[in-house]
Amino acid sequence: MTNKRMNVLAMAIIGLGMTPAWAQTRPAAETMDHAQHQDVTSPDAVKPKAAQDAMPAMDHSGMDSSAMPGMKPEKTETAAEMLGMDHGSQSVAQQGTTGMDHGEMDMQGGSAPPDARDPHAYSGGYTLESGPYALPGPRVLRLSDEHNFGALLIDRLERSYTRDGNSTSYDAQAWFGRDYDRLVVKAEGEVAQGKLQEARTELLWGHAIATFWDTQLGMRYDSGVGPDRSWLAFGVQGLAPYWFEVDAAAYVGDNGRTALRLGAEYELLLTQRLILQPRLEINVYGKSDEALGIGSGLSGGAAGLRLRYEFTRQFAPYVGVERAGKFGKTADLARIAGEKTDETRWVAGVRFWF
Repeated sequence: MTNKRMNVLAMAIIGLGMTPAWAQTRPAAETMDHAQHQDVTSPDAVKPKAAQDAMPAMDHSGMDSSAMPGMKPEKTETAAEMLGMDHGSQSVAQQGTTGMDHGEMDMQGGSAPPDARDPHAYSGGYTLESGPYALPGPRVLRLSDEHNFGALLIDRLERSYTRDGNSTSYDAQAWFGRDYDRLVVKAEGEVAQGKLQEARTELLWGHAIATFWDTQLGMRYDSGVGPDRSWLAFGVQGLAPYWFEVDAAAYVGDNGRTALRLGAEYELLLTQRLILQPRLEINVYGKSDEALGIGSGLSGGAAGLRLRYEFTRQFAPYVGVERAGKFGKTADLARIAGEKTDETRWVAGVRFWF
C-alpha cells in the first residue's frame, strides 16, 4: 500500500514539472489573453453583473513568474512603457507621430548666399552675344521665337445654294512672322454670276498681348459691285474662355464713316474627326452709305451651322446651313431696291490649311 502511494506521488511530481514547459510551447492562438476572450462556460461569465462587481479583484503584482518551475526569467515592462505613455523616453518614430520639432533640422541645400541672384529675375544684362558666357564665333543657338514662320488658312471655301441663285464664298487668313509680331492678311468675299459682288481685304500688323490674344492694326479695303471704300482698322483676335474663337474689329473711314465687325465660332467635337461648328457674324455701321445699300446701326448678320469631317487636320470637307439677314435702315434700302432682307443658304465646301 505504501509503495502504491509512492508511485502515485512520483507521477504527480513528474506531471507538475512538465506543465510549465508544455505551456511555453503552446501556439500563440492557444495562449491568447483570457481577459479579452473569456470562456463563456466559466461560472463567472454567467453571473449577474452586480455579482461580478462584488467579487474582489485579484492582485497579481506579488506573483513572481521567474520562481515557477521551468519558466525563464524575463524582463518585465509596465503597461505605460509598452504603450509608449512615457513621453520622456519616446522613440523617434513616436515623436514624429505626436509632433516633431523642425527647428533643429537642416534642410537640403541650406540657405541661399546673400549675393545670390533671384532665379525669377531677368538674366542680369547678359545676352547670347555678350557677357562672360557668350560663345565665340557666330551664334549657333536660336530660340523658337527668333525664327519666322508662316501659315495660310482657308477657313471657308464654299458653294451656297438659295432660291434666287447660287454663289461662291471664301474666307481666308494668312500670316508671317514670329510669336509676338507678325504680318496678317485677311480676305473675305462673294462671287455670283461671274462677278465679284463684295470683298473685304485687310492688311494688318499683329502683336501678341496675352497667351491667346493678338491686337491687330492696319488697313481695310472694300471692293465689289459698288464703289470702293478704305478704312483704318484696329481689332483683337484670339481664343475666349470656353474655347470661343473671337475676331472683333473697329474701322474708321473717310467722310466720318465708322464700322464695327464681330465674328465668333465654336468647335464641338462629336468625334475626333467629326466636328460641328456654329458660327455668328454681325456688322454695325455708324453712318449710312446709300451707294452700297448700307444703313446706320445694325446692318446685317449671319448665323450658320457647319458639319465637317477631318480626313487630316489640314483637310476637311463640310456641309451646313446658314441664315443671313439685313436689319434696320439697311433692310429698308434693300426693300426699296426690290431685294430680299433675309435668306437661307445651304452650303458645301472645304476647309484646309498649310
